[in-house]
Amino acid sequence: MSKQPDFSKGLVPAIIQDARTRTVLMLGYMNEEAYAKTLAESRVTFFSRSKNRLWTKGEESGNFLDVVSLSIDCDADTILIQAKPFGPTCHTGADTCFDESNGDNAAWLDQLKHVIRSRKTAPASTSYTASLFQLGTHKVAQKVGEEAVELVIEALMQNDDLFKGEAADLIFHLLVLLEDRGIDLSEIIAVLQSRHAAK
Repeated sequence: MSKQPDFSKGLVPAIIQDARTRTVLMLGYMNEEAYAKTLAESRVTFFSRSKNRLWTKGEESGNFLDVVSLSIDCDADTILIQAKPFGPTCHTGADTCFDESNGDNAAWLDQLKHVIRSRKTAPASTSYTASLFQLGTHKVAQKVGEEAVELVIEALMQNDDLFKGEAADLIFHLLVLLEDRGIDLSEIIAVLQSRHAAK
């Protein structure tokens, strides 16, 4: 990146925006050291005025903000970071520091994806998901097929609760299959996006 923030007047405000939803998550401040650390680690670090030190967002809660892109405004006195949030951004537990909802709950699928990934190498006895991975791709793919058939059946039975349950089962097993194949959910979303753009 050729353009750099102007730290000659002290701290520079950094606006954090969800890269997926474009929702503004929070505002923090960076000094030159915090900015360099953010660039080096691709994880948002601020200079905390209350702590009087560098502070990586999520260092205590685990709700990190991973950098997707970073840009500097025309006057070089404001930083805009598009980030991938891991959990709620605000210390109160809200999605944003402005007490706004950050999109719909479909984003929770990304959290589920990470939970599934963590079970891939776990012993089969620790969870149903881990046991599926141990059975291999053939069994995981078979489960996706079974859940798809059950979803079709429930769609014809007109019972919304059962239908939603089967839809959830299908999505879950599809995520397991994607992980088993080493294909990230974002790659599937990219295919959908490219098809939409082509129309």
